[in-house]
Amino acid sequence: MLRRIGMSGQSRSAYAFPTAQRIFRRRLLSHWREQWTIIRTAADWTVLLYIIIPGLLLGGRIYYGYWVEPLPAWSTAMPYLFVPALLAILISQGGLLLFLQEGDLLFLRQRQRWVNAIMWRGLLYSLGVTTLKIGAVYLVMLPFIIRSYHVPVSAAVVLLILTVVTSWCVKLLGHLVRVQRQGWRKWLWQIPAIIIPCGFYLRMAILWYDSPGLLLTVAGVFAAATTTAIQRRFLLRGTFMNDVREDYKQRMNIASLLLRGVVDKPRPTRHKPWIFRRSQPLLRSKQAESRFAAAAVKALVRNPAHMKLYLSFAGVTGVAIFIVPSILKWLVFIVLNSLMAYWLHSFWSLFSGDDFVGILPFTKEQKNRAGAKAVPILLIPFSVFCAGVICLQLYAWWGLLLFIPVGCLGGIMIARIFSTFRLSS
Repeated sequence: MLRRIGMSGQSRSAYAFPTAQRIFRRRLLSHWREQWTIIRTAADWTVLLYIIIPGLLLGGRIYYGYWVEPLPAWSTAMPYLFVPALLAILISQGGLLLFLQEGDLLFLRQRQRWVNAIMWRGLLYSLGVTTLKIGAVYLVMLPFIIRSYHVPVSAAVVLLILTVVTSWCVKLLGHLVRVQRQGWRKWLWQIPAIIIPCGFYLRMAILWYDSPGLLLTVAGVFAAATTTAIQRRFLLRGTFMNDVREDYKQRMNIASLLLRGVVDKPRPTRHKPWIFRRSQPLLRSKQAESRFAAAAVKALVRNPAHMKLYLSFAGVTGVAIFIVPSILKWLVFIVLNSLMAYWLHSFWSLFSGDDFVGILPFTKEQKNRAGAKAVPILLIPFSVFCAGVICLQLYAWWGLLLFIPVGCLGGIMIARIFSTFRLSS
C-alpha cells in the first residue's frame, strides 16, 4: 500500500500513495469496480437494454400516474401503519463500510491518523449511500403518503429527515455491536442497538405523523445519539480484525444476494454439536444396528440443511391439512406422511452408502434392520405434528388425548410399509 518508488529521499512523494485521501480514493474506485463486476455477472448489456431500461421507463410512467391520476384501491385500504413499518424494516438493514483491509495491520497501524482519515471518509460514504437508498424508497412511497394518508408536505419532509437520521444511528449502533461482540452476545446486544431504536421510530412516526415539530425533536435525539456513536467508533481499540471482517461482509452483500439459493452458505465450524452435545446413546439397545440407526438420526438432526427441509415440509403440510375439507384430512395425512417417509428412506440410502460408513463392517441385513429402526424414529415427530393439526381441529378437547398415540401409530405403520418395500429391494 505504501510501496516505495525510489530509494532516496524521505518525503511523502516517495510513496505511491502519499496521503490517506489518495488511499481512500483508490479503495473507493476499486470497490465500485468490484460491485460493477458482480452486477455484470447477472445482468449484461443485453439484460440492461431489453429488461432493465424498459422497466425503468414503465416504472416512471406508473409513478407519474400515482401523482396525477386516481390511486389504486388497495392503497386507500392499506392502513398508514404500513408506511413507517416498511421504513423501519429498511432502517434495520445494512451496515457500515469503512474501507479497512488486512494489510493495514502491517503498513498503516503506525499511522493512526491515516487509519482514522480512511475510516472517517468510509463512514461518510456509508451514511451517504444509506441516505440515497432511503431517499429513493421514500420517493416511491411519497405519492401514497401525501395523497392517500393526507400527510402535510412539511410533515412528510420532516418524516424523511427523521428516517434518515434514525438510519444513521441504527447503522452505527449495529456496527459497534458487530465489531465488539461475538456469538449469542452479539444477537442479544442488537436488541438495544437496533430493535429498540426502530421500535421507538415506529411509535413516534405513527403517533406524530402530522406534527412536524415533534418529529423534528425526535430527529434531534437520534442525531445526538449518532454523534455519540461516531465518537465511540473512533475511540475503539482492539477491534481491527473484526472491522476488516465486517467490511468484507458489507462488500459481499450484492454477491451474496445474487448467489442466494445457488451456492450453499458455508457452515460455521462447531467444536460441539448444538444437539446431543455429549454424544450420549440415543437408544437403549447396544446392538450394532441400534447404534447405526442412532447415528443416522443424529446425522439428520445435526445437519442444518436437512433440518430446514424437514421443518419446511412440516410447516407446508400443517397448512395443507388445516385448509382441506374435514373429509379429506386423514387422506392427506396418509399421502404427505408417505412422501416424508420416502424422503427419509432416500436420506437413509445416502447415509448408509457413504464412503465413511463403508469402512464399518456392516452387512446388508444389518443395514436394513438399522434403517427399519431409524426411519420410524425420524418420521414419528412429523406424524404426531400432522395428527395434532387434525385432531385439535376436528375433535376439540378429545384431540389433546388422541393426537400423540394416533400420530405415533400412523408414523410407525407408514414407515414399516415403506421399509418393507424399500429396504428389502
